[in-house]
Amino acid sequence: MTPTLVFDLETIPDVEGLRQINDWSDLTDDEVVERAFAQRQEKTGSTFLPHHLHKIAVVGCVFRDDNGFRVKCLGQADDPEDSLIQGFFKTIDHYTPRLVSWNGSGFDLPVLHYRSLIHGIACARYWDTGQDDRDFKYNNYLSRYHDRHVDLMDVLAKYGGRANAPLDDMAKLCGFPGKLGMDGSQVWQAWRDGQAEQVRAYCETDVVNTWLVFCRFRLIRAELSAQAYEKEIELVREYLAGIDAPHWREYLKAWDKA
Repeated sequence: MTPTLVFDLETIPDVEGLRQINDWSDLTDDEVVERAFAQRQEKTGSTFLPHHLHKIAVVGCVFRDDNGFRVKCLGQADDPEDSLIQGFFKTIDHYTPRLVSWNGSGFDLPVLHYRSLIHGIACARYWDTGQDDRDFKYNNYLSRYHDRHVDLMDVLAKYGGRANAPLDDMAKLCGFPGKLGMDGSQVWQAWRDGQAEQVRAYCETDVVNTWLVFCRFRLIRAELSAQAYEKEIELVREYLAGIDAPHWREYLKAWDKA
C-alpha cells in the first residue's frame, strides 16, 4: 500500500510579520490584528489575510499505510512554527506519501511554501520535479494535474473554481459527521483565548472528514471495491472508538446520527 498523508493547517495571523511589514511597533498584538483585518476588509471586502501572513499554528494529519490508520496533530500546542513545518516535510522525505487535502493547492500548500521560505526549511523530496528522481518528472507534488498530491476539492470541481464545494457540506452529504465545534474563521479567537487544544481537536476531525471523503472518491473511481471501501470506513470507526477523548466521542455520536 502506498502511504497516504492527509493534511490540514490551522493558521493564525502572523502578528510579528504584520508588525514588521507595517512598522506597527507601537501596537499590541490584538491591535495589530484588528488593524490588519480592517485594512483587508476595506481593500477586498474580506478579513482573510494574504497567504504569506498566515502563521501555521496546527498541522493535522491522517496517516494510512500497511501498519494501519492514525490521526494526530504534529508536535505540541506550544511548538514553534518552524518545528511544525519541519515535522511535516520530514514525513514526506522519509515516506514519500501520496498527499491528500481539501483545497490544499489553494491554501495549505502555498502557506507552507511561503512559511518554509521565511524559515529556510528544505525538503528535497517535496520540491523534486525530476532533478533527483526521474519518476517525479511525470508525477510530483507540485503539478496541479499529477496525483502525488490529490486536492480533492480541486479534482471534484474539475479544476474549476466556480464548482468548488465546502468539505463540511460534502462530508455530511456522504453520511459523515462534518465539522464539529468551530470553523476556520473562529480559529484566531479561540487560539488567542487559550483554546489551543480545542483548535487541535477541530483540526483532527477535519482531516478525518477529508480521509473519509477520499475513501468515497477511491470507491467511485474503482480504486476500492465496495467491500474494501466498507473495511476502510470500519477501520476508522474502530480506531476512533479506541481513543478516550471528548472530541472523538462527539464525532462518533454525530456519525451515528448521520
